[in-house]
Amino acid sequence: MCYDILEMMNNAPLHHYPRSGITVLIVGTGFGGLTAALECYRKGHDVRILERNQTTDTSGDMYFMGRSCAGIFKHWPEMKETFDRISLDGAYIETFKHSGERMFPPTKVADRLRSKEGVVPGSFQMRPLIYSMLLEQVEKLGIKIDYGMRVVDYFETDSNGGVELEDGFRLTADLVIAADGVGSKSQKLTGGQVRARTSGRAMWRAVFDRSALEHAPHVKDFFCMKDDNEPIVRTFFGPNVYALTLSRDDRLVWIMNHDATGSEAESWHNTISADEVLKAMDEVPGPTKWAPEFRDLVKASPPNSIVNFELWWRDPQPSWSSPGARVVQIGDAAHSFLPSSGNGATQAMEDAISLASCLAECGNADNVPEAVKAHVRFRFVRTSCAQKMGFANAELLQNTDWNQVKIDPRKSSPKLPKWVWNHDPEYYAHSNYRACVDGMKKGIRIEHDERVPPSWPPGYVYEPWTIDEIMEDLRHGREVELGAGDWS
Repeated sequence: MCYDILEMMNNAPLHHYPRSGITVLIVGTGFGGLTAALECYRKGHDVRILERNQTTDTSGDMYFMGRSCAGIFKHWPEMKETFDRISLDGAYIETFKHSGERMFPPTKVADRLRSKEGVVPGSFQMRPLIYSMLLEQVEKLGIKIDYGMRVVDYFETDSNGGVELEDGFRLTADLVIAADGVGSKSQKLTGGQVRARTSGRAMWRAVFDRSALEHAPHVKDFFCMKDDNEPIVRTFFGPNVYALTLSRDDRLVWIMNHDATGSEAESWHNTISADEVLKAMDEVPGPTKWAPEFRDLVKASPPNSIVNFELWWRDPQPSWSSPGARVVQIGDAAHSFLPSSGNGATQAMEDAISLASCLAECGNADNVPEAVKAHVRFRFVRTSCAQKMGFANAELLQNTDWNQVKIDPRKSSPKLPKWVWNHDPEYYAHSNYRACVDGMKKGIRIEHDERVPPSWPPGYVYEPWTIDEIMEDLRHGREVELGAGDWS
């Protein structure tokens, strides 16, 4: 069966695998939930989606999308065409000190981030555009989304997973996918929510129409597009703070990572006034202050456009599935990432692709638990490493070493090692499924199974770690201890 499916992957880009007879109920319409719906549909599973809100949320600004998940669009010609049109693959990047002193001139993002192997690991994207693309494809396929369906509990039987809704009504399927984010009600069934610790940091984020800058021409000129027609990302690094902006023809985005101020919350709807940001910018330590153009950009931000998002740290969650493996978590429900890590949406989409592929391999509804356990086995070590690297990247950006950056501009960018970008979650699941299941039955740790190549740092064997250990490193001025293996 593995051979047949790999042939289909390579030769049949248009949707649809034979019907599997497996029913899938997805809770949540984020990136992970929508990708799971599309890939489960393509792999022949019957899909239904529940969304607690009355509509989907197309708000947001920009994020970094890794090539490891973007490759899936080759199977979806319409989405591939849209993605190529809206993608910021051609964007430039320019680097400044927080004072406005330019350290590196505009360079193609692809050239700045290109690996030594010549591969571009990903690209900046606008969340509303990518999200709308996924949602439009779901709707075109006729995949049912039930809105206003608030899930208050998850359960399972010997042959089904299920959810209980606010009105007491129950729904079941061969598999329930909890894609409903941090605080998912599925935590009670999978083993409980891991403890969250405040990082002491937060992110101000704003996105608005460029017309808001009409009354601030000097700001409009400073944050212009490259050559008036190419999107450009500008990064700013200061004492214990960093920021970035994105200039497009229609929108302007700015983001600033900062010490907590007391008004932050872990919500994308927690808006604050520009005065709070300006006060903090004026208090930056040292004689050098923020560039007036950036201060005036903040001033020009329309009312209720600035979100203050609190950054919480969480230990790796040890269990993602229910005891009978009829309920499984993906995305932030299973492994939350800092928004500054540049990996959360990518890993959520990878989860979705991997899970749909494992379900295709298992053969029928009776074998769904086997597929779920194989999927978690494939994904756990990888996402744990990606989470830990996110903390290291945050520390790198907050404490820029300009002597190193002058030698290599990539030192001012998050680490994007080969084991992160050189991964195809679909091919990986299909080509390693049988070996994974066999090793699982024999009790072999996946890191020790030579038949399954690592999708994590080569040579790394997972060791439980905690946020407390990372905080201890940071308190003593040490780099985050990543562990053995090749993390480069």
